[in-house]
Amino acid sequence: MNTTPMHTTPMHTTPVLRIAVIGAGPGGLTCARVLQQHGIAVTVHELDASPAARDQGGTLDMHPGSGQHALRAAGLLDEFRSLSRPEGQQMRLVGGDGRIVFDGIPPEADTTEGNPEIDRGVLRRLLLESLEPGTVHWGHGLARVEPLGDGVHRLHFTDGTAADADLVIGADGAWSKVRRLLTNAAPRYTGVTFVETGFDDADVRHPRLAALTAAGTMMALHNRQGFVAQRNSGGHIRVYVAMRADEDWYRQDGVDLADTPAVRDALLRRFTGWGEELLGFVTDTDTGYVNRPLYALPVPHTWPHTPGLTLLGDAAHLMSPFSGTGANLAMLDGADLAEALIERPTVDEAVTAYERVLLPRSAEAAEGAAEAIDDAFGPDGAARVLAHMGAPERAPERAPEPAAGRFSG
Repeated sequence: MNTTPMHTTPMHTTPVLRIAVIGAGPGGLTCARVLQQHGIAVTVHELDASPAARDQGGTLDMHPGSGQHALRAAGLLDEFRSLSRPEGQQMRLVGGDGRIVFDGIPPEADTTEGNPEIDRGVLRRLLLESLEPGTVHWGHGLARVEPLGDGVHRLHFTDGTAADADLVIGADGAWSKVRRLLTNAAPRYTGVTFVETGFDDADVRHPRLAALTAAGTMMALHNRQGFVAQRNSGGHIRVYVAMRADEDWYRQDGVDLADTPAVRDALLRRFTGWGEELLGFVTDTDTGYVNRPLYALPVPHTWPHTPGLTLLGDAAHLMSPFSGTGANLAMLDGADLAEALIERPTVDEAVTAYERVLLPRSAEAAEGAAEAIDDAFGPDGAARVLAHMGAPERAPERAPEPAAGRFSG
């Protein structure tokens, strides 16, 4: 059996400590960055074969008290600000008749720091480039975790290698293998599915859809369905065609998800009655369609304290994206856990202190996320989301006509 060597960097005056982060998402990378800033060695094991192995997803708004706080702890806040898109904070909420009921910066983002947007891929690159070379072991999918006693665990990877760790941090997402050692809880389908599509060079090639999306995010919600369009960098608009439906809706409709025209036609049937302008988000795709059912862990999700193991991010509190807090909380988790390891005399005391904060915080956020997705995909989604934001309703108006050069993308 091939076992990686122990790290040789001490934490405080303790013996050699081996910390393994499973998963190179925002939370796991933030944790690793903060630890390394304080001279604590850490290894990140990632299933992806390379940083470019897959698309990292859409855009994120970084909140001052969570995501930006974590970036400050990681010493990366100034670099983040230079890469972020403050104009992406714009939110446009549209009713089922195509009329705008809110257009502006949501009240919760209207602060000095704001909630500037950044593409997930750009954020990941920022975090990766801040780490010491060799920190991330790519192509290291976790096969299983073997307890060895006294809080030590042996990690077995899909490439046949193994490594022992004094602390295993499960940052391995919705279907976490680390979580299985702590709890029997598993993600459940929320009842809502997103079908992702996208538009390239949108201001030139799709000016009407670009004008409707505006500079940030546009949500059109009505009768348990909707469209969520988000500006990404590089002139791209990422769109989620959203609906409350059975998880196997496409089988019920007799559709092969690999058959792009069949998916388009099935979506158009399901969105009968929506305005032609909004249906352009279905018909004019440049990227095809990707089915993305939404899952969430039970609320509250807790586990018994277990020496040598803990969780962060989606592994700990997978929730609906309609709270806008998932990645922000993951990064805050990572920073908080790293700081506890820096400040506490033992790993066990550090993890205990971290979980004491993490569990109630994530339960509160998950409750809010569950309420938000129910609001958005109820019969009167736009009105309920408007109330959830605490924003005043504006006089309804039609979306503006496209203006050449209005958006930089």
